[in-house]
Amino acid sequence: MSAFACPNCGAARTREFFAVDGVPVHSVLLMPTREEATGFPRGDVRLVHCASCGFVANAAFDVTNNAYSTRYEETQGFSPTFNAFADRLAKRLVDEYGVRGRRVLEIGCGKGEFLERVCRFGDNQGIGVDPAYRPERTPDDVRDKVTYMQELYADRHADLRPDVVVCRHTLEHIAPTREFLRRLRGHLEARPDVLVFFELPETLRVLRECAFWDVYYEHCSYFTPGSLARLFRAEGFELLELSLDFGDQYILIMARSADGPTRPSLPLEDDLDETARLVAHFEREAPRQLEAWRARVRGWVAAGRKVAIWGSGSKAVAFLTTLGLGDEIAAMVDVNPHKQGKFMPGTGHEVLAPERLVDVRPDDVIVMNAIYTEEIRAHLQRMGLQPDLHPA
Repeated sequence: MSAFACPNCGAARTREFFAVDGVPVHSVLLMPTREEATGFPRGDVRLVHCASCGFVANAAFDVTNNAYSTRYEETQGFSPTFNAFADRLAKRLVDEYGVRGRRVLEIGCGKGEFLERVCRFGDNQGIGVDPAYRPERTPDDVRDKVTYMQELYADRHADLRPDVVVCRHTLEHIAPTREFLRRLRGHLEARPDVLVFFELPETLRVLRECAFWDVYYEHCSYFTPGSLARLFRAEGFELLELSLDFGDQYILIMARSADGPTRPSLPLEDDLDETARLVAHFEREAPRQLEAWRARVRGWVAAGRKVAIWGSGSKAVAFLTTLGLGDEIAAMVDVNPHKQGKFMPGTGHEVLAPERLVDVRPDDVIVMNAIYTEEIRAHLQRMGLQPDLHPA
């Protein structure tokens, strides 16, 4: 057992079950030179499991390593697959939850693409808060609908008085999870009609698939549906929805303020036993998964085959650094033009445009997120390439 206390429920002890040393402390903060990328600061991962609430956290996380800024390139908005999902989700908020003509606050809005969708589809006014926002990326048609603040969300934002709060893929970057949600609940005091929508990665899938590439330093907090629901209920929220989306990779939670703690009522909340079982599974099987991937990649290279990776984000950084791979990868590509020509932290691979694969002519392409496999296959075929695809 570990003396690390659970930041989600306060339980005094947790148990470590997975460790990786020396991983980059940021994954999508790309560097202008290979030297800066290979010399990027590193930290350790020590995943611990709380048996009381099912939460998983990195006990070795140090918040002073955070360097969120306009250099942070998180957007997935250059993928048709992802854009279709984002459009559908924004329209759900508008049509099913009545988010029309409202004041919408997004905490951790990134470059603002989702907030802008919600404002377009529902004629809403938006406020986005994120140090990574870049004003030159805001389209002209929404400039009168959205206001941005290039900073981290804090108590000074309590007077924004939104009708809707959106927080997507942000809570997993926050270590004091209970403290953060308690602060937000306090900001919504005496405003029970405010709709709160969070979206974040789903950890049961990671544990089940031994998806070690989904474990990286930036993600210090790992939620299952149940552990997320238990946190929301303990901090005074009533749940309206708890569901999975995007190939069951993401948890969606809709909630409103309540007078105090609320009781479980949704099917996905009851996952404590499953979480414990899958933590044991990951602890046992993940080392075998690592060895299997190392053997596959090095076997391809030994046979004279060229290997490329499609997708230069956090999954790729975790995949390479956890496996200790470098020169084995002949090319790293990404459809996001803002990443191209930059260098990945840790291994220092230059991020190339997919069209550069015409020159590389890879035999094998590792797809860092399986949900994009068919989109990538079609892109490769348009370039006259037919490598073997290997979804991670």
